[in-house]
Amino acid sequence: MEEIKVMVADASHERYVDTILDTMAAAAKVRGTGIARRTHEYIATKMKEGKAVIALCGGAFAGFSYIETWGNKQYVTTSGLIVAPEYRNRGVAKRIKNLTFSLARTRWPNAKIFSLTSGSAVMKMNTHLGYLPVTFAELTDDEAFWRGCEGCVNVDVLKRTGRRYCICTGMLYDPADHPGEKPPIDIAAAKG
Repeated sequence: MEEIKVMVADASHERYVDTILDTMAAAAKVRGTGIARRTHEYIATKMKEGKAVIALCGGAFAGFSYIETWGNKQYVTTSGLIVAPEYRNRGVAKRIKNLTFSLARTRWPNAKIFSLTSGSAVMKMNTHLGYLPVTFAELTDDEAFWRGCEGCVNVDVLKRTGRRYCICTGMLYDPADHPGEKPPIDIAAAKG
């Protein structure tokens, strides 16, 4: 079995963007849950900016996630975690999550890192990394972030509740609660 490599994505990985978007859409449909839709340009930009992580098995796409800053870089999200069906149940999601978390901690060491998820596997990974469940009021108030939820099938719930509740669970890692804790992965060693 060929090794699955997990690395910080760059411009050379743009050829995988449409596959990533198709995989995200298919997974959301199968689960019957929401996922914010992103454009080709948005994901390609994350790669060019070094704000994305990709998993490859040889030349085949295996998984992906990206990070984004909000609220004048006081908050960072790790988003869009997806693993291609043929590579699931092999620890790929955990490796991607650990690398996106480490990338966020390295680039913005004082920022709070948050995640919105409806998936129990992501909740478990977040908990392992030190995230805690929080109310949406404890997340960024950056309107640009919340506009990203417009592409989710559950946005009506978010709007109906005045952005207090949704199907997703908000989880937050506050570095102030983890003084001296090092990220799980050395980013320099993970460059593609």
